[in-house]
Amino acid sequence: MYRITEELAQWGMERIAGFPVEGFVWGSGPQHPALMLVGEAPGENELETGIPFTGRAGKELMGSLNSIGLSREDVYITSAVRSRPYKWGKKKGRNGEMIERKYNRAPTKKEIIAHAPILDTEIRDIQPPLIVTLGNIGLQRLIGPQAKVTELHGTLVETPILQWNEEKQAFEQSERVFHVFPTFHPASVFYNPSVRALKEEDWRKIGKLLGSIK
Repeated sequence: MYRITEELAQWGMERIAGFPVEGFVWGSGPQHPALMLVGEAPGENELETGIPFTGRAGKELMGSLNSIGLSREDVYITSAVRSRPYKWGKKKGRNGEMIERKYNRAPTKKEIIAHAPILDTEIRDIQPPLIVTLGNIGLQRLIGPQAKVTELHGTLVETPILQWNEEKQAFEQSERVFHVFPTFHPASVFYNPSVRALKEEDWRKIGKLLGSIK
């Protein structure tokens, strides 16, 4: 199993300190995975379990992997941000009173920059044959803000990816060309059921790509 160093994880937590985020969830998977999955950030479930993609979204993702003959142990799972971004909101309790609680939210650009060295290191060390991005956040972190999953899903993109240059305080394109396959975030089917057929077709295509990319 591959894992970033304790020092890098600690640096990542220091870099993101002060933002409305909590915890830290490590990337998970083998040193030589069939593919790398890049999501956006851990949520409440992931923070509780310490495992990427658990809960409903995790079950949906495992179903997609199983459909092409893979399991969690075959892939490396990570995300643009490793801490849970949250926002405060109110929910009605059992007695009708309003209870303030934390809700998941998408990470901001500054939060993504804070953890950029972590994802860069994972990609550099693992050298995945195929990177599957799950949703817009992971896709835009690697290809740029102009990229949209609704336009690029289901296509194999051969492209340099964005890597953070700490000295220049800017993202730069990598020298190496990577194979990136954008698809929808597993949770998207819960609030947009029409996406399911598109997502399933994307995964069929991913299954056909397995082993053909070196």
